[in-house]
Amino acid sequence: MNSGLGKMKITHQILKQRQGLPLEAKIIFSQKRIREWHDHWLGQTYIAFSGGKDSTVLLDLVRELYPETPAVFCDTGLEYPEIKDFVKTIPNVIWVKPKLTFKQVLDKYGYPIISKNIARMLHELQTRPKDSLTYILRKTGINSKGEFHTTSKLPQKYEYLENASFKISDECCAILKKNPSKEYEKISKRHPYTGVMAADSRMREAEYLKHGCNAFNNKRPISTPLGIWLEQDIWDYIKLKQIPYSKIYDMGHLRTGCMFGVHLESSPNRFEKMKEQHPKIYDYCINKLELNKILDILKIKY
Repeated sequence: MNSGLGKMKITHQILKQRQGLPLEAKIIFSQKRIREWHDHWLGQTYIAFSGGKDSTVLLDLVRELYPETPAVFCDTGLEYPEIKDFVKTIPNVIWVKPKLTFKQVLDKYGYPIISKNIARMLHELQTRPKDSLTYILRKTGINSKGEFHTTSKLPQKYEYLENASFKISDECCAILKKNPSKEYEKISKRHPYTGVMAADSRMREAEYLKHGCNAFNNKRPISTPLGIWLEQDIWDYIKLKQIPYSKIYDMGHLRTGCMFGVHLESSPNRFEKMKEQHPKIYDYCINKLELNKILDILKIKY
């Protein structure tokens, strides 16, 4: 088996060069990584399929090479109906569910606002003693050795959220998405392809620089064949191959993932659109889940 060891170190410059490749070259690049992953695990792989545009392209790329590869859709209860309707049109998709509902996760752990990293820092500031090393690290960026690291400090613009009237946590994604997928992996002995791109976030870029597309030696091995792609590449591929995708994107939605990324959106944001397009879901989110108090404190229109 190909262990994936002995790779050259990936720098920011190498990543930028790869991101600047034409689509045809990126397709070849991704196909090579897909084959490496398939061969390494002797075909015991699966596609993490969210029904969104990125995983739709991933599904097409993988199944063009290995048509029998199963896809796994995690039904968290937060997906748009248009996403679920689209997933139902795809053959060989296994549906999995989390053990807790979204409301139970919010009640027990807290709201995953801004980003996973920011939510984790805020959770630590809310729950750790003020004289603890973790609290001091998040407040000042200074670690136990007296060294300052700017990435360890909560950004000043979010400091006011430490005293919010609600709990904040980064546990949501792990409980609703990762845990059901891990359970499937444990039972099936399969290893995932995911539609993650380095351009998605700083955290994902850091992961790509560390592991490349195929993280063979991670505690949870994972493949990201689209690692060097950009969002425009996704749409160009869909147009080139004329592959079907969820109609939610034709309704003005740019993102279909975590609703707590709303702070990145301009008006009309997903909640403003939800009010018009999915009034029942809007009522559930704003009133039953009490997202109104979150959006109010973040000064986000809804």
